[in-house]
Amino acid sequence: MSDQSKKSLNKTAFTAGIFYVLAQLFVRGITFLMTPVYTRLLSKPQFNQVKIYESWLLILMPVFSLCLWRSVERAKYDVKERFNEYVSSVQTLSYLSISVFFGLFLILKDPIQNLCLATNFVLTDFMLYIMFLYLYAHTSIFYFQRREKQMMRYKASTAFTAATVIPATVLSVLLIWLGKKNGHEDALVALRIGGYYIPMIIGGFFVAILMIAQGKKIINIDYWRYALKFSLPLIPEVLSIQIMNQADRLMVNSITGDICGAIFSLATTVSYIIWILEDAVWNAWLPWMYEKISRNEGGEIERYWKILMHIFGIISWLLVLFAPEIIRILGGKGYREAIYLVAPMVTGTLFRFYSYSYTAIQNYHKKTGFVAASTVSVMFLNVVLNYIFILLFGYRAAAYTTAFSYLVLMCMQAYMEKRLTGEQLIPLPRTALISCAYFVLCIATMLLFGAPSLIRYALFVILLPVGARYALPQLKTVFKILKKN
Repeated sequence: MSDQSKKSLNKTAFTAGIFYVLAQLFVRGITFLMTPVYTRLLSKPQFNQVKIYESWLLILMPVFSLCLWRSVERAKYDVKERFNEYVSSVQTLSYLSISVFFGLFLILKDPIQNLCLATNFVLTDFMLYIMFLYLYAHTSIFYFQRREKQMMRYKASTAFTAATVIPATVLSVLLIWLGKKNGHEDALVALRIGGYYIPMIIGGFFVAILMIAQGKKIINIDYWRYALKFSLPLIPEVLSIQIMNQADRLMVNSITGDICGAIFSLATTVSYIIWILEDAVWNAWLPWMYEKISRNEGGEIERYWKILMHIFGIISWLLVLFAPEIIRILGGKGYREAIYLVAPMVTGTLFRFYSYSYTAIQNYHKKTGFVAASTVSVMFLNVVLNYIFILLFGYRAAAYTTAFSYLVLMCMQAYMEKRLTGEQLIPLPRTALISCAYFVLCIATMLLFGAPSLIRYALFVILLPVGARYALPQLKTVFKILKKN
């Protein structure tokens, strides 16, 4: 490959990647920034009910859509100029699958609602219908964003993001405020859900129609076979990841009730700060990484990935250092106990991010079944540990068991990558050492929570120049990676 061709690829990937990161930060950042509003307009039980609803959406999405959107990145290299046809056709299959599950839920509606009630979650008819409409619409959003990202395009995806998230956020807050002002306290959860998800549903169906018009293909059995072969093994993996992400919150709610569940949910929201950055950067990074592997240039990956590992480790530590202030802003004094959950949660998220480098290689080589086997095993481990340690030590234990489970997952995925592909682009010993170092640092920082706040501020001021001296040149290096070699 010529130097000019490499330069062109890197420049295109850089531009698309930066805009993808900004769009993702915008989407999730608005949701995060509105948390102080929601925690003050909603009671703790209401806030917890909304978060539990969101958790179920994240768990059901990969199963009901058959996870077929995960095949989009890899399909680009096989279908090539028929990429739009592929996306529009496979979207149809996801819709058919969701429709089957929708029918089953309607038939079993009463038992399902009673089961939810038994776990301290109220699922009304309105919430159920919104759930499935959103599953249809958001599946299309997944297809659209992954198609645009893999084609290294950013304008349409960025515009769509702004056009849906802003109205959804404004409408949800407005409806909650009006409901509270007019004495409809019992309807606040429904107003929050309807106000946020209805604009997203409208936007999702719009892009669904757009992709059909562009792809001009609704049914293609060959594409369906390809997508099913690639994606079905990933359903257990994606589902297991979502269960690991959400099970601690659901189990805390079921075992200890709404109050502890609300505190746990707020701490989870803090971990979403680093999660937002990690997922945004990773999704921008992945197309470039796949291109490098496809051109036998994988040797360039390790150097820059190590830089990202340290940058996100430092960001995680800063979240822990300022956890008392962040929790006070997001939830107020009533949520103070959440500060002791931030350290294990953000480091658990960090371990999850580190594991991406190992699963990506396996997915590229279409070893998706082995990725799923490792993830499912760790998911069961996480659920069992959550149950045992929540009963023994209380709801805080769930944050530590989940962090430990992500560490185990990272090691297992690294082992499987080496075994299946014969190589390991990112050496596991180095990753494990970095992981443990940041975990110890974050846990040790919690000892400062009982000391005067000025000590933490002074520590930040002292270390800021040192961190900036290291981080800024490294960030500059990462930004340049996609511009030139």
